[in-house]
Amino acid sequence: MTDAPRQRPTPTHTVVVPDDVPMVSLLGPRDELLRTIERAFPDVVVHVRGNEFRLTGDTGEMALVERLVDELLAVSAAGQPLNRDAVERSIGMLRSSTTQRPADVLTMNIVSSRGRTIRPKTLNQKHYVDAIDAHTIIFGLGPAGTGKTYLAMAKAVAALQAKQVNRIILTRPAVEAGERLGFLPGTLNDKIDPYLRPLYDALHDMVDPESMAKLMAAGTIEVAPLAYMRGRAQPVGSRVMTPDGWRAIGSLRVGDLVTGSDGRPTPVLGVFPQGERAVFRLTMQDGSSTLACAEHLWQVRTPGDRRRGTHRVVRTRDMAGRLRARHVRRFEIPVVGAVERPQLPVPMDPYAMGLLLGDGCLTLSTTPTFSTGDPELADALGAAVQDLGLELRPHGTSDYVLRNRTGARGGLRTVNPATEILRDLGLGGTRSHTKFVPSLYRSNSVAIRLALLQGLLDADGGPVLQRGRTARVQYATTSPRLRDDVIEIVRSLGGVAYTRTRPAQGRTPGRAQGRDVVLRHDAHVVEIRLPEHLEPFRLARKRDAYRSARVGRPMRMVQSIDPAGRTETVCIQVAAADSLYVTDDYIVTHNTLNDAFIILDEAQNTSPEQMKMFLTRLGFGSKMVVTGDTTQVDLPGGVQSGLKVVQDILVGVEDIHFATLTSQDVVRHRLIGDIVDAYGRYDERQRRREGDGRRPTQPRRTRPVRPVEDPGPGADG
Repeated sequence: MTDAPRQRPTPTHTVVVPDDVPMVSLLGPRDELLRTIERAFPDVVVHVRGNEFRLTGDTGEMALVERLVDELLAVSAAGQPLNRDAVERSIGMLRSSTTQRPADVLTMNIVSSRGRTIRPKTLNQKHYVDAIDAHTIIFGLGPAGTGKTYLAMAKAVAALQAKQVNRIILTRPAVEAGERLGFLPGTLNDKIDPYLRPLYDALHDMVDPESMAKLMAAGTIEVAPLAYMRGRAQPVGSRVMTPDGWRAIGSLRVGDLVTGSDGRPTPVLGVFPQGERAVFRLTMQDGSSTLACAEHLWQVRTPGDRRRGTHRVVRTRDMAGRLRARHVRRFEIPVVGAVERPQLPVPMDPYAMGLLLGDGCLTLSTTPTFSTGDPELADALGAAVQDLGLELRPHGTSDYVLRNRTGARGGLRTVNPATEILRDLGLGGTRSHTKFVPSLYRSNSVAIRLALLQGLLDADGGPVLQRGRTARVQYATTSPRLRDDVIEIVRSLGGVAYTRTRPAQGRTPGRAQGRDVVLRHDAHVVEIRLPEHLEPFRLARKRDAYRSARVGRPMRMVQSIDPAGRTETVCIQVAAADSLYVTDDYIVTHNTLNDAFIILDEAQNTSPEQMKMFLTRLGFGSKMVVTGDTTQVDLPGGVQSGLKVVQDILVGVEDIHFATLTSQDVVRHRLIGDIVDAYGRYDERQRRREGDGRRPTQPRRTRPVRPVEDPGPGADG
């Protein structure tokens, strides 16, 4: 007799759980989690005794079960509850042989709200979230239910809470999915809400309702259709300041230089025609104004922002109807810094030119003269014109003549240099009500413009000091053109100027040398506030009085917003760090999306042109997440999906990442993943049929059964 073959003992292994871990947290209610493990590992028999897992079966499978228990312990130790979904996803990650620990995925918290924490649930979702942290533009591609938009929304809220961005912009194309909704009643928000509802729902899960209302009212969170992303535009005829002077915004091209909010040149990065749009005139408190569409952006500060030392970016339509709060103007826009222009040679010292424009006689019927009761001004003018061969000779009690020192030598009479300069500049023959600042001085460097303004203010201006108020500067002239030139110079230096008119009719005549002087022309009074670092006066008595008082800073408040018809518009993008540029009347405006977290959902329904428009809206300090499913395109026939095209265009571009999610990452109902896989298999069969030359099959349609009518009595059976 021979002995029967001896069977190998079945491998066994014991996993001991620490005593301080309650077993119910690992086994689940009614051992639900234990049953899940047993179904996933049919080759392993699992017995639980006390705090021990006794495993019997395949060695490789037992090793996976042991790793699973370790991961579940790590998740539980992090304070995260365990459920069947977490166990199944941990098993899936372990079987994928990834180096990423399931516990690292399941304990990654993005944002918490009202006791609920949002975190990735699959390995691909974690890779997607990590890519959002590591890149500036991220494309999230995958079927419905994989959390593309939801996770991006959570990252946006987390970035806002961490003050990494100043605002969140959520958008999606308003495309009808094969339907025709016809006329939608209600307001604009009522019409677009059906398209944006998924974004609203996700946002409500992450932000308190009270906080969300405040954030949306303040423009911190903006939800809008993609079409409104295009509308940040001005009329093509609006003026934009450049280093060479004013230009129509419609004439700008990529690479041209415009003036930024700091007064320095900044290049144009993009020019985007917007077609005909409704525009509105925004008028500031100082009388300056410009035109913009309802979606145009403005950097503003409210009284609350000033207290906190912050600012916000809002649209034109966000300000309309909300310009005052308790009778106080609400929105303050930035004031431009002193605008830098190239320094050009001038024929006469700018300070001397300002003095002559203020108190000089330029009719040229006689030698140019200057009138002043201040010897200091006479000395300053005489010193400034010496290089021209001129000297200032007293003529009477307060008049001085600009005499040519070499005018009569050798019996030859030469032209007075002052007369020649005034003629060349077009000032010869002007009187007090027709004087103006020559363009050569208005369009010159900061130093030239400031010196000329100081001459004007020393001659015809002065500080205004009132108890309880900050100091300001007042200037008066009877020339409307000179008034406008002074206002332009003040604005170009970063100041603000308010003007009012005192009619000549009905005013008491003035007195000069003991006789009445009839007032023939209206007086234009300009109230000026300059930046603190700019000195408005050189005359000692005026300078000292101005310095002795508290100087008020220049402020520009939005006064009114009124409809101004429809016109062709254009949008530009500039390279300035704050995305601000200078438009009409030296108004500072905004036109790209800086320091923003921008999400484009359902991107498969964008055209290639829309996708390019959206991506080029990216500003400094911003992040963009584009999500979509290229298998669910609802665009009209013949229109290519911008999401499909962009993958070929941007592949390999640095700091742009394409993250792909699959049916294994579906986190909604369990059936959704199966449905996605079923459709994938069906599409693959159809492609194979087309490749074989066979006609693709269509899903069978069942013909409705028509009810049989009762033939009634007497009919044949």
